[in-house]
Amino acid sequence: MARDGAVYVCQSCGATQTKWAGQCPACGAWNTLVEELQSRPPGALAPSKASRTRGLIYTGLDESTPSPPRIITGVDEFDRVCGGGVVPGSAILLGGDPGVGKSTLLMQVMASAARRGASCAYISGEEAIAQVRSRAQRMGLADAPVRLATETSLRDILDSLKREKFDLVVIDSIQTMWSDVHEAAPGSVTQVRAATGELVRLAKKQGVAVVLVGHVTKEGTIAGPRVIEHMVDAVLAFEGERGYPFRILRAVKNRFGATDEIGVFEMGDAGLGEVKNPSALFLDTSGERAAGAAVFAGIEGSRPVLVEFQALVAPSAYGTPRRAVVGWDSGRLAMVLAVLETRCGLSLGNRDVYLNVAGGLRVNEPAADLAAAAALASSALDAALPQDCVVFGEISLSGDIRPVSRMESRLKEAAKLGFRRALGPKDLDGGGMKIDGVSRLADAISKIGESQW
Repeated sequence: MARDGAVYVCQSCGATQTKWAGQCPACGAWNTLVEELQSRPPGALAPSKASRTRGLIYTGLDESTPSPPRIITGVDEFDRVCGGGVVPGSAILLGGDPGVGKSTLLMQVMASAARRGASCAYISGEEAIAQVRSRAQRMGLADAPVRLATETSLRDILDSLKREKFDLVVIDSIQTMWSDVHEAAPGSVTQVRAATGELVRLAKKQGVAVVLVGHVTKEGTIAGPRVIEHMVDAVLAFEGERGYPFRILRAVKNRFGATDEIGVFEMGDAGLGEVKNPSALFLDTSGERAAGAAVFAGIEGSRPVLVEFQALVAPSAYGTPRRAVVGWDSGRLAMVLAVLETRCGLSLGNRDVYLNVAGGLRVNEPAADLAAAAALASSALDAALPQDCVVFGEISLSGDIRPVSRMESRLKEAAKLGFRRALGPKDLDGGGMKIDGVSRLADAISKIGESQW
């Protein structure tokens, strides 16, 4: 029987129940309901005399609002993802897999911002000061005027930040913070929600930019309820495939910038190095292009990125052919395979299909349809695409090749890296590049199979 004032809170979605159950009725997760004490009913708010007399002040949409100032950290890839710099008074949540380099990235950002004159504090709840200082010395950042502290008590952190003025504060990590107001354990939904709320409130009131580090669950989402993501101004995801040195900083939510922007880093012995030209990093320009490879000219945020699609079509050793894909949507692959069989007469139903995006990058835009289809057809027909050819275009279910956005930017990036021709939608103006425009997927497959280049 539950104690008086106790409720059961799901540690996955944050839903509250009055009694324990093996499965959360809200999200369906098993064994996630934990008993926590609650001082007042959910949503209860103490009456305020000021709120009854003050009222609301309304303004119009036509009034001008100046752009928010920015703290330029000096790490260009980080500033790009944030929208041109960190906005004072904003709260940023940074999530990523364990060991991907979240603390390393933030240490470099804080050191660079401090060297540019910003007042920065790094508060760690997981590592001792000696560990943080050792990492900074290994990265050559020991001379940066960054204030270090280790603390997990939310009350002590808030009192310290109220006494001393900072421009940029890092809390590593939010799951280690605990408030003495709540009896729940650190890392629980109640504690994480309370700590996030207090730190966001401090950021708005004091005008200090707060960066919160969030753990990631085995499903790949930021640990804790989604209410944490709603409370902050920006959610950044730091991604990286094991075995690759590349790291990608992606904006999932940003109230002060675009949400499709990415920053590319390369992990080295001295920390993370910025990659100014990701296309040269993801491409292998040595030797002739093998059958089953196609270079896709994509767009990530505001920058064009060239990446190689690799496909292998092999005889199936079992009754059910296998479909394996890395770096692309498996549902999109199934659609492209269906169009190739139905509209182009390319029989792949009894063969294993493997598709990989080289370099560990994950591609999400529909413009990659034609590149994937070209790589699959090149492998199935054992006909290599030209070394200096890029491919892009969206495929419809009828087999038509549809135009995509920012085609001129894609071609300009390809020309900068030495590509001289492009396979894409019809009526495409390529400037000095040779354009092989096609209106149907069957025409593109015929061009690949007959080597009509």
